[in-house]
Amino acid sequence: MTFYTCLDNKGGVIARCQTKEDIVVLQRMGRPIAEVKQMRKEEAVVCSLTGSPSDYNEDY
Repeated sequence: MTFYTCLDNKGGVIARCQTKEDIVVLQRMGRPIAEVKQMRKEEAVVCSLTGSPSDYNEDY
């Protein structure tokens, strides 16, 4: 399973997403996504263990 981290222009984490479609939805909502990085497996396991990546997206 692939997860993505969405960053603003200062490198701050905006959201963690599971699909490219989730990223598009956040952009349509007006989130200032400047960069999207694919998470490494050791980072992504946190999302897998804690539930859905949308759990990190408070307004999504």
